[in-house]
Amino acid sequence: MNGPRQPASSQAAAVPGTVAVPKHPVSALTTFELRDYRRDLERAIRGIAADAPVQADLRRKLGAVIAEQEDRARMAADARA
Repeated sequence: MNGPRQPASSQAAAVPGTVAVPKHPVSALTTFELRDYRRDLERAIRGIAADAPVQADLRRKLGAVIAEQEDRARMAADARA
């Protein structure tokens, strides 16, 4: 069982370049799940060769996570204004 500080992908992280697929779409992840997923993707990208075929897929997923985080930050800032 995974606790709040233990990402669900900890088992998948044992294999370089692999990240567990979230149970929900990126837009439906909680802030903490999104943070952990981003960390897992960044770790996977750093852990494999730059020319590995999976790099493009990992970077695409990371881009989607970063975009979601930026959207949420923008909406929070707009709500405060």
